Amino acid sequence: MADTTPTTPATTAASTSRVDKAPVSTTAATTSSSTGSTGVTAVGKTVIADSVISKVAGIAAREVPGVHALGGGAARAFGALRDVIGTQDLSQGVRVEVGETQVAADVTIVVEYPQPMNRIAEDVRASVARAIEQLVGMEVAEVNVAINDVFIPGEDDDADENAESRVR
Repeated sequence: MADTTPTTPATTAASTSRVDKAPVSTTAATTSSSTGSTGVTAVGKTVIADSVISKVAGIAAREVPGVHALGGGAARAFGALRDVIGTQDLSQGVRVEVGETQVAADVTIVVEYPQPMNRIAEDVRASVARAIEQLVGMEVAEVNVAINDVFIPGEDDDADENAESRVR
């Protein structure tokens, strides 16, 4: 049977990148030097994992008043299961794209009713950008905020009370 796969080349992720991506060179090494309080100069390279940057962004977004949760419905369902076993994913609802000196972040949030959604989104955008710039030391190219749901106080509280009374 003949192969029917198209022969056109696939588009690479680098061509649609939102951040600065320098060409990878196997011969060049990135070094930085710093002088600490002891006067000793150290040369080396610092690498911060994408997951660490996601956690920083997630923590910053959760600190904004009016943000009830992060992530879409499926992510929150898995998060509830993680909470039962005593673990937490601080990067839930956050996706980052990391370049050489820039970061782009996408944050999905659930807003508490009746908070003004545009203000909450702007506050999340500012909080995430500030945290990444201050803690990670990278420039923030963009922070996109998607409001996935609205939490109405009292609506989920009744379901929680019924669940608690059944397990006692």
